[in-house]
Amino acid sequence: MELKPITLALAIALAVPAAFAMPAAAQTAASGPATPAQQKAAADFIDGLANQAFGVLRDKSLTRDQARTKFRTLLRANFDVDGTGLRLIRAYRAPGSPIKLTDAQVNAYRAALPDFIVNTYSDRLYDFATAKVTVVRTVPRGNRGEVDVFTRITDPKGGKPIDAIWQVKPGAKPLVSNITVNGVNVALTQEADFKAYIEKNGFDALVDFMKKAK
Repeated sequence: MELKPITLALAIALAVPAAFAMPAAAQTAASGPATPAQQKAAADFIDGLANQAFGVLRDKSLTRDQARTKFRTLLRANFDVDGTGLRLIRAYRAPGSPIKLTDAQVNAYRAALPDFIVNTYSDRLYDFATAKVTVVRTVPRGNRGEVDVFTRITDPKGGKPIDAIWQVKPGAKPLVSNITVNGVNVALTQEADFKAYIEKNGFDALVDFMKKAK
């Protein structure tokens, strides 16, 4: 059984934020729902990162390998890879899990995750180089200052528009922690894929697969 990748390649393509500073009012994560200022900052962040990401794709001076390297750098620096990655294996880090992961196993997984995402999806990014992302609205998420940014993505091939919700995590530097595309939660989908692979092949095999994925 092969590990089924997330079918929403566009979501990963767009989940490569660039470094955009949020206004001072939104930099400190506070308890309570996101304020109007934090919501606006999150919307500006998503708008900016989309423009930056597709700007890289449209840069004809970059080779495919150079673009992959640039995306890898952006991903490591700005996407909440570690937090999201740990959430994907939360079932196996819980006290009652039948699989007891060692610190070494978790660390190996965390080290492999960024390159796994980039290596799996970077070749598909070029399919969406002409896509346009428009922010529609924002909604506070929970009581930790997080914001759901609702967007409409124009299909470069002329198909139906794609609706995507970006979950923005506040802080000194904003991070995208998850995306829902056309009602499908990307993190939950990948978590289910990982679970199926681990149950059949074991956790170490998952890490090996992630390291070898191209």
